[in-house]
Amino acid sequence: MTTLLIQTMSVPLTVNLPAIKSMSVEQFYEFCLANRDLRIERTASGEVIIMPPAFSDTGNRNLKIAQQLANWAEQDGTGETFDSSAGFTLPNGATRSPDASWIKLERWNALTEEQKASFAPICPDFVIELRSSSDTLSGLQKKMQEYIDNGASLGLLIDRKNRKVYLYRPNQEPEILDNPETVSGDPELPGLVLRMAKIW
Repeated sequence: MTTLLIQTMSVPLTVNLPAIKSMSVEQFYEFCLANRDLRIERTASGEVIIMPPAFSDTGNRNLKIAQQLANWAEQDGTGETFDSSAGFTLPNGATRSPDASWIKLERWNALTEEQKASFAPICPDFVIELRSSSDTLSGLQKKMQEYIDNGASLGLLIDRKNRKVYLYRPNQEPEILDNPETVSGDPELPGLVLRMAKIW
């Protein structure tokens, strides 16, 4: 049986589809194609999570994050950036869509065109998640740890509500920044500086 989690304002809503015993990668891809207006992820255990569209203010701040990352990446030239609509299949089988992400060119270019045109089988090197009013902090913290466990070298969890930024790195406890003016990507992303006034 496939379980659907529909995230509402406060908690995910679970919908069971008894006719579907398990959804293959291909079936999940077809499901997403048939429901293009939905924001859909899948956990490593196969749960399908349907999330509401981002509220306008969250979408605005997501764009400002992606814009700063893209501007840095264009000058740096060593990787590709992705916005929140891009989905990736992590090594553990989960399909995730970070709010913004970056992948080293050599890793991205090692994928086939067919892989790039689907939910690419790769974990980004760098991910950003922006907490919205419908996200729980604990849920996002688990997701950030999942990115790190699957190969990300740096992750930022931005909690606008409490004006905190959590920095995730492999084999380290998350570093917590209280109301920072800027957040640096050094040493993993040399020269990247996010200006938080545009995000708060």
